Amino acid sequence: MAVSDRKPYSPSMEKSCSFLIEFDKGAPALANEIKEALEGSDVSAKIDALKKAIMLLHNGETIPQLFITIIRYVLTSEDHTIQKLLLLYLEIVDKTDAKGRLLPEMILICQNLRNNLQHPNEYIRGVTLRFLCRLSETELIEPLIPSVLQCLEHRHPFVRRNAVLAIMSIYKLPGGEHLMPDAPEAIERFLASEQDASAKRNAFLMLFTCAQDRAVSYLLSHVEAVPDWGESIQMVVLDLIRKVCRSKPREKGRYITIIISLLNVPSTAVIYECAGTLVSLSSAPTAIRAAATTYCQLLQSQSDHNVKLIVLDRLSELKTSHRDIMVDLIMDVLRALSSPNLDIRRKTLDIVLELITPRNIDEVVLALKKEVMKTQSGELEKNGEYRQMLVQAIHSCAIKFPEVASTVVHLLMDFLGDNNVASAIDVVVFVREIIETNPKLRVSIITRLLDTFYQIRSARVCTCALWIISEYCLSLSEVESGISTIKQCLGELPFYTVSEESGESASADSSSKAPSVVTVSSRRPAVLADGTYATQSAASETAVLGPILVQGSLAAPGNLRSMLLNGDFFLGAVVACTLTKLVWRLEEVQPNVVEVNKANAGALLIMVSMIQLGQSTFLVHPIDNDSYDRIVLCIRLLCNTGDEMRKIWLQSCRQSFAKMLADKQFRETEEMKAKAQISHAQPDDLIDFYHLKSRKGMSQLELEDEVQDDLKRATGEFTKDADDANKLNRILQLTGFSDPVYAEAYVTVHHYDIVLDVTVINRTKETLQNLCLELATMGDLKLVERPQNYTLAPESSKQIRANIKVSSTETGVIFGNIVYETSNVLERTVVVLNDIHIDIMDYISPATCADVAFRNMWAEFEWENKVAVNTVIQDEKEFLNHIIKSTNMKCLTALSALDGECGFLAANLYAKSVFGEDALVNISIEKQADGKLSGYIRIRSKTQGIALSLGDKITLKQKGGS
Repeated sequence: MAVSDRKPYSPSMEKSCSFLIEFDKGAPALANEIKEALEGSDVSAKIDALKKAIMLLHNGETIPQLFITIIRYVLTSEDHTIQKLLLLYLEIVDKTDAKGRLLPEMILICQNLRNNLQHPNEYIRGVTLRFLCRLSETELIEPLIPSVLQCLEHRHPFVRRNAVLAIMSIYKLPGGEHLMPDAPEAIERFLASEQDASAKRNAFLMLFTCAQDRAVSYLLSHVEAVPDWGESIQMVVLDLIRKVCRSKPREKGRYITIIISLLNVPSTAVIYECAGTLVSLSSAPTAIRAAATTYCQLLQSQSDHNVKLIVLDRLSELKTSHRDIMVDLIMDVLRALSSPNLDIRRKTLDIVLELITPRNIDEVVLALKKEVMKTQSGELEKNGEYRQMLVQAIHSCAIKFPEVASTVVHLLMDFLGDNNVASAIDVVVFVREIIETNPKLRVSIITRLLDTFYQIRSARVCTCALWIISEYCLSLSEVESGISTIKQCLGELPFYTVSEESGESASADSSSKAPSVVTVSSRRPAVLADGTYATQSAASETAVLGPILVQGSLAAPGNLRSMLLNGDFFLGAVVACTLTKLVWRLEEVQPNVVEVNKANAGALLIMVSMIQLGQSTFLVHPIDNDSYDRIVLCIRLLCNTGDEMRKIWLQSCRQSFAKMLADKQFRETEEMKAKAQISHAQPDDLIDFYHLKSRKGMSQLELEDEVQDDLKRATGEFTKDADDANKLNRILQLTGFSDPVYAEAYVTVHHYDIVLDVTVINRTKETLQNLCLELATMGDLKLVERPQNYTLAPESSKQIRANIKVSSTETGVIFGNIVYETSNVLERTVVVLNDIHIDIMDYISPATCADVAFRNMWAEFEWENKVAVNTVIQDEKEFLNHIIKSTNMKCLTALSALDGECGFLAANLYAKSVFGEDALVNISIEKQADGKLSGYIRIRSKTQGIALSLGDKITLKQKGGS
């Protein structure tokens, strides 16, 4: 609907709108042209003229002169299109004057409407009855009531179903009970004899809306026939059951039986609603199991991805409140992994991982292994990402149940060389944890890792694999195999040699103009004609090099060599550390000193070669200082070492890793204990003794439901989440105590909705008329509806509710005023309200994520807000705890990593909004010599709103204020 320019908003100017049409502002029609077309005999011209008249009315024009013309020339037309447009015109035209009285000329249309209701054509009757549904003038409706009732007996179902809707609309009007006092009885009789499904649905809806007791009586007298009714009436039955059970919870047992009988109907919409109704009304195991089974069936039968996601959300809610029942259906939930959609697979795995028990772990892991093997085929997109999710799921299973690790670890190690680097990293981290927590698997894991090490293509995976080799190769054969594997992957030494020609003094002057000539040893990668890489087998080859070395082949056996030639000297430092540890372990297990010295010399040669390569002028980026210092340290340790240093390198590293795993396990255990210890039941709550109740006439399902309700009361599940003290904190004063109207609001934030419950008190001795609460919003907030006008008696109060939709995590502002009239003053009085600031803390909640995921998001997110630390707090940990409390975020950095006093602190915080947005925070602070803290708090997010709002919150709260 298009609206022309109007005066500023006034509630009295607002009119109801029952339909929307497209309006072209390009060429507005003139009233004279419309009038001429209506007076003519051309049917198509009349249709166009009526459409233009309706559009002008919708746009705010009045055109009073057209009404008589339409009565004279259009009312008598037999064309169905004209009759339909005529009813639309009559629907929106003003029928009352300024004082609300019916216009005299409206009586002219009454006879036409009666004729339409008695018309032999069913279409004319039907659309006229639909028109009456939107008519609110009782003076027009009253003469038509006998004709409307006659339409209930019409032969065509289209007329009958619309007649029922018209009767319902008339009965709901103010004073409608007096217009049609016997309407419920007439509809009940109609319902008993009607055969058309749509007409029966409308009739039952009328009884449900206007005479609930009659609807309940009809339902209970036809319980056996409910499964055979049509889908539309079954949906109304479910609405009725929900409403009745909420008002009379003691009677819900017999209604639950009806719901369970509907679970077998063919309509998927009905069985979905049945499952949701069962969960909301009953806690009986039989009912919950039936609902969960229904959801699982829908998960398999529906192909639409959105439907599957909605069903998975319902199953996730069931998992939280009825975990024992969901555990039995875990394999049915797992079947959803057959969907190619990653979001569905991710949600499915999240649900399954929280339902694993010692009884079903083997089946779950077997299913996950089959899914991993399916990802080896390159048929589907995003196989790598799906494999990463599966690896993480198997990792979680192996941590909770270590006995299953042996069945999956060797399969997963085949993916260490995966093209998806993130998936390969997850695999190697899993292997590192399993080899520490499962000593029995150490030998087989090391053997498999050494066999597959050459396949690894990522430097990050290589560094972790090298650490595993250095820490867990303990026997003589393992240590020798480890050293041999590293040497094979590095290739022949040195990594490059400068040819004699380039060293001649005669060519020294031209060396700056021409590229250097170097002899590259064997295994140097070469580019083939098709663009792929190959490893040359020649002992040496003279090549002309520019400033950049030829790229290495990650697929070649010399994967370490190719990464070093690409300039990854951090990996070189890890290689040096690994060789140092392996040589020292060789000294402990190898009795032959000659072999030990030979290995020592070989390791030193590799380290010297890496330094030589790093200091050469042929790489774009020379070796960094940290890597250089690390390699030099390893050289010194191999040349001359003491027992203390040997103990640190060979024992302390592994002990630190074991301590980290133990700390991680301890934190998870403590979190689970904290959740389990939360109790809501009060010591003075009423105790209901189940065994003393009368069981007469109760079915088994009703007995189960009573027991579960008693258990919920005992455990406090029926209590509300927020206590009275928290409610008082959310009450905001909107006006002053000296204002004639006092107002305060209670703000409730529920995910995507904000509800304002505003209490308005008239403090004057006069009656306030047309009092209206006018609100406006700033930010991503939207008013759902405008509040109505009210009349307030002297010193009385009124509760007004306003609903506001939230579309993003951003601090918003709600502002407005209260407008009212008094009998003594002609002008309207305006009381300006205080602004209501919607806090971002209402939208975000603490959450957890893996360190790898945090780093990936940190690199990916483009919005950053950098806040300088400015606080009176002088202790680093106290400041960190203050920020965590103020921002409602979770610290991902382990507490053990924050122990000790070193003068600086770095920690990562994470939270998730109700809209699925991620909020990342990094705190880096240092204690100055004067005791003050300095540093920065950096916030990153995918959207600008959450970064700015969270930054403003931290700036406001970081000084240590309340």
